[in-house]
Amino acid sequence: MRISAAGLNRATLGRQLLLERQPLGAVDGVRRVVALQAQEAASPYLALWNRLAGFEPAGLDAAFASHAVLKATLMRITLHAVAAEDHPELHNAMQGTLRAARLGDRRFQQCGLTVPDAEALVPELLEFAATPRTNAEFDALLEARFGELPRPGVWWALRTFGSFVHAPTGGPWSFGRRPAYLAAPTTPSTRTREESLRHLVRRYLSGFGPASVADVAQFALVPRLTVRQVLRDLGDELVRLEGPGGAELYDLPGGLLPPEDTPAPPRLMAMWDSVLLAYADRARVIPTEYRPLIIRRNGDTLPTLLVDGHVAGVWRATDGGIEATAFHDLPAATWDALAEEAKSLTTFLTGRDPAVYSRYHYWWTQLPPGDTHLLPA
Repeated sequence: MRISAAGLNRATLGRQLLLERQPLGAVDGVRRVVALQAQEAASPYLALWNRLAGFEPAGLDAAFASHAVLKATLMRITLHAVAAEDHPELHNAMQGTLRAARLGDRRFQQCGLTVPDAEALVPELLEFAATPRTNAEFDALLEARFGELPRPGVWWALRTFGSFVHAPTGGPWSFGRRPAYLAAPTTPSTRTREESLRHLVRRYLSGFGPASVADVAQFALVPRLTVRQVLRDLGDELVRLEGPGGAELYDLPGGLLPPEDTPAPPRLMAMWDSVLLAYADRARVIPTEYRPLIIRRNGDTLPTLLVDGHVAGVWRATDGGIEATAFHDLPAATWDALAEEAKSLTTFLTGRDPAVYSRYHYWWTQLPPGDTHLLPA
């Protein structure tokens, strides 16, 4: 079976609930889309606002508070919000990447502890984190044991690959600037890493497929050779498609493949939204010429306008409403639809954080001129 670039775009939008908002609660919404980028505390909330009909932020507050949704360092060594039942397998699948990223880093190596010494500390630190603990509390515990240690060092490394999650600390979006950590309130996986990687690949394809080896590797930050072996192991559990340029793509049988001409409504996407980062071939959603504009060199990924399923510009919250800047001309009807989205978004932000993402506004001075509209509340 062949699938076009347009077909891949619509498959992503359909599986990510961006063709039509769905009547789901917060936990079911997170489960459906697999993982939400969560470096910025507001982003999972805005991601679900874009995807769920009648989404109320209190629903996600409750999911974080009850640990039905967990925020943890997982794929790409970045913070994600995932359904609790997914966390043990995703964490186990990512162990090789997470350990290598920290225990092989000079910031850990200069602390004077060996890798076995550091790993032996993890059970004690997890016991210490039976209640939420701050970075300062972990550092104090370790310094009482070993004396003054270079920072970042031991705790910085262990919190990344140990089974820790972020504990809600309050603020407009459940998590503030000063994080607290908790031992994951889930039973650790007893599967091999290979078995957990197969779980990760199945879940990825359910939410982002069809996809190539390179796409899966990009999503998880796992070597392509490892991904190829996992795909071989899954064998007949997967179907193969031919993508643009003859690319070999993999998918789950029966995966959603909407017609390529399915209408895609405009959306005001969160910073770091997963659809912008989940593929090696980001042209599925981001026109190639716009990629360096919205994904900055330090990795900051700006809040974007999604028009007909593709990035068309950026937006930011201002005192008067939502300032939207398109990188190319848009029809009047599209601006009208974006205005409706902006009105809804402004209402959503009221009482939470009307100036969401304002600390990133300095990027706007580095963007080229565009067609800018103030979409009033």
